[in-house]
Amino acid sequence: MGRIGKIARRTFLVGSAAVVGGVAFGYYAYKRPVSNPLLNDLAEGEAALTPYVKIDSTGITLITPRADSGQGAYHVQAALIAEELDVELDQVSVDPGMPDPAYYNTALSAEAAPFRSTDDGFAADTTRGIMDAMMKFMGMQITGGSTTVPDSFEKLRLAGAVARETLKAAAAKQTGADVSDLKTEKGAVILPGGGTIAYTELAATAATMDPVNDVTLRDPSTWRLVGKEMERVDILAKSTGTQRYGIDFEMDGMVHASVRTSPRRGMMNGFDAEAAREMRGVIDVVQVTDGVAAVADNTWRAIQAVNAIDVDWGPAPYPAEQAEHWQALSDSFTPDHQDSRFRDDGDVDAVLEGAEVIEAEYRAPYLAHAPLEPISAVVKVTDDRVDVWTGTQIPRFVQTNVAKLTGLDMDQVFVHVLMMGGSFGHRLEDRVVREATEIAMQMKGTPVKLTYSREEDTVQNDTRQIAMARGRGVVKDGKVEAYDLGIAMPSVVASQMGRQGLSVPGPDLQIVAGAWEQPMQIPNYRVTGYRAPELAPVSSWRSVGASTNGFFHDVFLDELIHAAGADPMDERMRLCWHDPSRKTLEAVAEMSNWGSDLGPNKGRGVAFCMSFGVPTAEVVEVTNADGAIKIDKVWVAAEVGRVIDPINFENMVQGGIVWALGHAMNSEITYADGMAEQRNYYDFEGMRLSQAPEIFVRGLENGDTVRGMGEPMVPPAAAALSNAIFTATGQRVREMPMNKHIDFV
Repeated sequence: MGRIGKIARRTFLVGSAAVVGGVAFGYYAYKRPVSNPLLNDLAEGEAALTPYVKIDSTGITLITPRADSGQGAYHVQAALIAEELDVELDQVSVDPGMPDPAYYNTALSAEAAPFRSTDDGFAADTTRGIMDAMMKFMGMQITGGSTTVPDSFEKLRLAGAVARETLKAAAAKQTGADVSDLKTEKGAVILPGGGTIAYTELAATAATMDPVNDVTLRDPSTWRLVGKEMERVDILAKSTGTQRYGIDFEMDGMVHASVRTSPRRGMMNGFDAEAAREMRGVIDVVQVTDGVAAVADNTWRAIQAVNAIDVDWGPAPYPAEQAEHWQALSDSFTPDHQDSRFRDDGDVDAVLEGAEVIEAEYRAPYLAHAPLEPISAVVKVTDDRVDVWTGTQIPRFVQTNVAKLTGLDMDQVFVHVLMMGGSFGHRLEDRVVREATEIAMQMKGTPVKLTYSREEDTVQNDTRQIAMARGRGVVKDGKVEAYDLGIAMPSVVASQMGRQGLSVPGPDLQIVAGAWEQPMQIPNYRVTGYRAPELAPVSSWRSVGASTNGFFHDVFLDELIHAAGADPMDERMRLCWHDPSRKTLEAVAEMSNWGSDLGPNKGRGVAFCMSFGVPTAEVVEVTNADGAIKIDKVWVAAEVGRVIDPINFENMVQGGIVWALGHAMNSEITYADGMAEQRNYYDFEGMRLSQAPEIFVRGLENGDTVRGMGEPMVPPAAAALSNAIFTATGQRVREMPMNKHIDFV
């Protein structure tokens, strides 16, 4: 038996500070007092009302420090503040603000280990403790781990409430009215006689007062925005083609650059740029770490020039051929590679010995992130200041690394976070910013815009981890009796944090994430993680370890259930001890009318995965069209505690399903001669529009903890597809991409 761990959140209020024409006060979920970062750069007449609200005579700006890569993060954060501040979303503008320790992620440490069984003991709690310390004391302002909503849900509403109540107190002082007689609505305080005072007219008075720290959050029954269908704050711009992304940023005097670094991710021995320097529009050719850059008067010419440079690349620091990568994983299922065993219920070895053992091996490939918007950054370096304009999920890391490169202090580095056209974890890396900074240091005073070509980005991508799993199990009396799963992969955390000059002690939870924490009460149940040697560089890809492990864990469970002769849905429900998780299975069974007659050549598969603390159940329905599979429908039910915006929730889940199934069907990165063989979308395909299924979504609100849904729909999708293919064809597909083994319509 197990339980879902509850995270204690320590919070307190920070007092007000008077500013010219305004006031700053606010709520922090932080272990040590810090100043309000909005006070650092206020213009005349501006007031900072909490670290998340800035008001001047022209309007209200809501600070939304969690990055937006298309998933509606700015919208959700703005809605949470606006709910308690009593403003409408069309009355405000949103701004990610400057990086600051005050905006550290209060939820990411919790997501490191959201679940624990009674036997996992010290390891998971220790990992969570380490992550928590890193987040707080290093001021890690990170967007990731599906934590935007969990991080924001309470503190942004409280920030809005503190600002609201202080503005009411300011109105009472200014008018002589009793504060208990005042109300707020649509960005104004309503006076007893029916008159109103706009928030923008109260900042100066509020600056002379202490903040009203004793506030009560409103009962959900009174919510105007949260839980309701809303128009996203960015929908007009995105619908009219006027949304500005990082790739759209321009400024006077800007030059354009493109780079080539080693396709083998190793050293550059030398280069000859004579031909490139003679090309039209080329301004200069400069060296960067492990590569070379061409600077020109536009991006196209920079890309053409850098591709014309003759470069001598050194060997790869990892196995040159793909078969060697798979062999390294296969060789890692040994005691000396064991990284963790958080789940070890019953006596697996005793049950396996002498029994009829069911065995299977599974594989998941390297995958690129491949966001649609090309990766870019603009950097301007002067003797006493650096400005960076880019889309990033790690602005504090960017700030730190640029400071190191330039020798300036961190407070001399200004990171302007821009809207992103996709990420999927890619913008948790900051290589493009470092390279742009290296170029800009050689062209001081000139803004340099570095843009990767699609080919350079694909070849240089720090991919999703490659992974392999081996399962052994026993069934008895129509039930799953023993389940033993070993998973081998290189450490994502070691690879990714190593590029930031950091290391995290202890086991890498991502090696078993999406497998060890599943709430299944199998009598003899073991999940073991094996840490493979470092191979090609890897990074966080949407749902990280669970992206492979959700596939491994559930497909093997499905194999055991079928071997037992049980119904796949009924047996999962029987095994599931966690009530909110069981409700997702019940919901998806009801949504899909599980058990109904599908007719000929049809098949359905169900899969379940707990990842990022979110129980998610999915059913995929397919048609077997003369040996080729057509995906017809997908049903998804997930327990998230609260759905902030039903429309945004549905759209995000649908997009995640298309993302997950497309990669499971078609995509992989392979290596030959030390280089990635895939270079663009034509050889790294997703799902075609004609292949997209109908997708039905239900967000459940039975849990007592609010969770995010940016990633949890991904891990069960490939498993449900594989299980559906088996039902329709009798063929087990144990490897991704599945088109290696079966055709898709």
